[in-house]
Amino acid sequence: MFALNFNKIIMPIFYGKVALVEFLNSVKSTNSTIGFVPTMGALHQGHLSLMQQSLAENQHTVVSIFVNPTQFNNAEDLEKYPRTLEEDTKKITQLDPNIIIYAPTVDDIYEGKVTSQDFDFDGLENQMEGKFRPGHFNGVGTIVKRLFEIVSPDNAYFGEKDFQQLQIVKKMVSKNHLNVKIIGCNIFRETNGLAMSSRNERLSAEEREKASIIYQTLLEAKEKFKTQDCNEVKNWVNTIFESNDIFDLEYFEIADEETLIPCEKQSKDKNYRAFIAVFVNNIRLIDTISLK
Repeated sequence: MFALNFNKIIMPIFYGKVALVEFLNSVKSTNSTIGFVPTMGALHQGHLSLMQQSLAENQHTVVSIFVNPTQFNNAEDLEKYPRTLEEDTKKITQLDPNIIIYAPTVDDIYEGKVTSQDFDFDGLENQMEGKFRPGHFNGVGTIVKRLFEIVSPDNAYFGEKDFQQLQIVKKMVSKNHLNVKIIGCNIFRETNGLAMSSRNERLSAEEREKASIIYQTLLEAKEKFKTQDCNEVKNWVNTIFESNDIFDLEYFEIADEETLIPCEKQSKDKNYRAFIAVFVNNIRLIDTISLK
């Protein structure tokens, strides 16, 4: 552990789990609640909104910054993922100097064995993202479970942009009987509706502006779903992107929020959600919207 000093504000940063656990044990002895926001860094306002919710609901907040190698299917993506610890730390400091930062090394997390644990997520892992990123959710489950074991939070906060990941984490917590409440938080969007993501920084100004088509398509799909069946809406979305020369649609799916099983025929007793993944110049953007 050491402290960074930005404008005379002191904030604790931990690189190792032993010191962090020792510090958190002293915090827990006061019967305080701990909120936890796991991130891979390259922080934006969406991440900060999760921290704000944690700050409002807990006496202490821990934020982890760790680019997890086991959830990347593409080695090039892992290499290109931005690592901006100093900038991230400044943003967190400006939000609240009392937030506890855990920025571990790969060895501190994996102890020399950078491999994923195999999980059974009851099929949640086989839909959407799982079809295109094999093994990804085993990597997610591995790192989140490990971080929960280290931090032992009362509440953990995840953005709904990665809704499938949110459901995966809830399933992992349930199956492993972990004593942590998982809280999904609203998607934070740019002014044009584009869901905030670290990947957005790789877009050109023109691409970033035109990427508003993703959210606009979801909004229109939500309206159409009120009067049309699942396949009609999906066909309409496919047509929209077939005529677009900038964005390539990887998938658009309408699925049951609980099971993530794709909708074949609407059922009144189910809650549905639309999911989309789009490429622009090899930059992959995802988004989602409730169809309630």
